[in-house]
Amino acid sequence: MVNSVHGHKPRTQAAHRSRRWFMNKALLAGGVSAVAVMGGYTASQAGAEETSTADATASATPSRPPTGGGRTIAYDDFVGVTTDGTVISDLYAIHRTGVSTTPVVRAGSAFVNSLTDDQKAATLYDIDADQWLDWTNVDSNDRDGIALRDMDEKQYKLAIKLLKAALSARGLENATQIRKLNHFLGEYSGDTSKALNYDAYWFTIMGTPSATDPWGFQFEGHHLVINYFVLGDQVVATPTFRGSEPTKITYDGVDYHLFREETAAGLKLLRSLDAARLATAAPGTEQKTGTNLTVGAHNDNAVLPYKGIRGSELNRKQQKLLLDLVEVYTGTIDEGHSRVWLRDIEKHLDDTYFYWIGESEDDSAFYYRVHSPVVLIEYDAESPLAYHEDDDSSSASPSASATPTASASAGPGGGMGGPNGTPTRQHIHTIIRTPNGNDYGVDLLKLHLATDH
Repeated sequence: MVNSVHGHKPRTQAAHRSRRWFMNKALLAGGVSAVAVMGGYTASQAGAEETSTADATASATPSRPPTGGGRTIAYDDFVGVTTDGTVISDLYAIHRTGVSTTPVVRAGSAFVNSLTDDQKAATLYDIDADQWLDWTNVDSNDRDGIALRDMDEKQYKLAIKLLKAALSARGLENATQIRKLNHFLGEYSGDTSKALNYDAYWFTIMGTPSATDPWGFQFEGHHLVINYFVLGDQVVATPTFRGSEPTKITYDGVDYHLFREETAAGLKLLRSLDAARLATAAPGTEQKTGTNLTVGAHNDNAVLPYKGIRGSELNRKQQKLLLDLVEVYTGTIDEGHSRVWLRDIEKHLDDTYFYWIGESEDDSAFYYRVHSPVVLIEYDAESPLAYHEDDDSSSASPSASATPTASASAGPGGGMGGPNGTPTRQHIHTIIRTPNGNDYGVDLLKLHLATDH
């Protein structure tokens, strides 16, 4: 179909099947594989932290497909995360939220109109494009769309303005800090020319920015992926992946401590539980490994049963702490739509489960999950891949001698990344999803097409 705003024909389903699947199939192995030089730094390759280079496609050797999700699925095959393979119906509806999307529509239109024809050809997709599902948190240059670093000054400002319109102040600050520490990792490894770069983050636009028709954007790079679907005044901002390695550091004279709120809110809820409730939320039947995250990239149709303690088993104070924890994640989008999102989640509070793996000391590396019919959150302290701090160091800065290593003696996180490594709070992954078919706004789009077209 022709884009009515700028007369440019977006990529069709046949045209945009990404070449990146071939690279990902080679790189996303279950468990720990051999240490390899990737993306300008040496890292242990594992299922949860997939690592690659700009030219990995040519040299990659096929391996097992991504854990849990197999190959990257097509948009038409999307089902969403379920507990047993069956989608719960009638969870989502097209309705008025009363929260304007005018700022993000205007920002999206201005950004699209600033692109050249060649840039539009690389960046614009149909609303139901496979591109939605073709994201990854790896440090890869092999991405579609247009990178921040390839924009002129005007385009760059408009791109950031689009992010600012879509996100809350807290969400934008967190995204900026993730990008900053990604650049630190490039300096730490001695190479910022590839994906370990502050501006190695790509935009793609699905559909045409509109006040009435469905559209959205994807912002994608190492440790930061934001999917943002818009229909009228409704917004779906999942899947959103946020992570960092390191998370706590002094860099260029600035103190960073990413995911402090996510960590504290999880601990606060867990510590509010009495012994009986604690035994249900954290039964100790699973080990905290170097990677416990289950619904990352290429796991769009994952089957994940509920575990942990159900919201209906919590007292009012604990239910409030559960909502506070959820808000840390939903609160990264603009404030009005964040409130709408949280209210929708609260309607299912009794059926919201909280699950914990690992210890719960102030410095523990742990995993937790919040899971209901309409929200799925994972927080995972993972094993180190590229960054290792000295045992007696609480801060770090790039230097010629700060060379990443994957040796077993590299630092307090244990040297090896992946499931067999020792987890550390210096490497954290988080994700939030909308189960039962509404990631990427898919369910809303189906309803829109069924009722309006």
